[in-house]
Amino acid sequence: MNDMVLQKLEGGLLTITMNRPERKNALNPEMVAGLVEAARRAADDPEVRAVLFKGAGGSFCVGGDVKSMAAGRAPLPFEQKLANLRRGMEVSRILHQMPKPVVAQLDGAAAGAGLSMALSCDLRIASESCKITTAFAKVGFSGDYGGTYFLTQLLGSARARELYLMSPVLTAKEAHAIGMVTKVVPDAEIDTAAHELALSLAQGPSIALGFIKRNINNAEHLALEDCFDGEAIHHTRCGDTEDHKEAAKAFVEKRKPTFKGA
Repeated sequence: MNDMVLQKLEGGLLTITMNRPERKNALNPEMVAGLVEAARRAADDPEVRAVLFKGAGGSFCVGGDVKSMAAGRAPLPFEQKLANLRRGMEVSRILHQMPKPVVAQLDGAAAGAGLSMALSCDLRIASESCKITTAFAKVGFSGDYGGTYFLTQLLGSARARELYLMSPVLTAKEAHAIGMVTKVVPDAEIDTAAHELALSLAQGPSIALGFIKRNINNAEHLALEDCFDGEAIHHTRCGDTEDHKEAAKAFVEKRKPTFKGA
């Protein structure tokens, strides 16, 4: 088990915690490998119904470990550096595409590749004191881990250009105002609020939530008719699930449904 990435599965919720608090969870090769492994586990394990993605020590992730980058290690060939980066970036793709809801808990700072990974998630809940920035331009990089894609899809190209080229540091409330963050809560409430939100999704109608996520992902690149076809197929499949039958029964009986993800 990679001790830089902690995993805890409880009640269908897999909590993935980046665990380099002394470096504000800056990414190094060992952590990146652990994150990819954890994301694959989340996608493939049928016991996992939702994911909470967070950082240890009161910070989400400040991106790549710039201090390590500047340490003067022996340079790798371009092809090797490219392959290593592309392999690590899989964490964002997996979190974005897996048919399970993913909540990012943002506290302390979410910057660079850390912000990119947060943007790959479905929902982002931030503490009031969290600082959010693309950061890449300030350290002479163009961006990675899918941040330019996710931010453009989320906010449009004009806002993405502003946030990448000018690299402002946003407060959580400023990020919420432009749609980067789903919800902002007081610092003392962030752990409880993020966990409760993620757990509520883990206890929801998992098949339907997975299809909802797929429909929205489809809308990012498919034509209207193809999206219609996908909605129709997924809606029809949901109608045959035990969760739908339970929800219909609970509606008639005027009670809260109990979903089993089946």
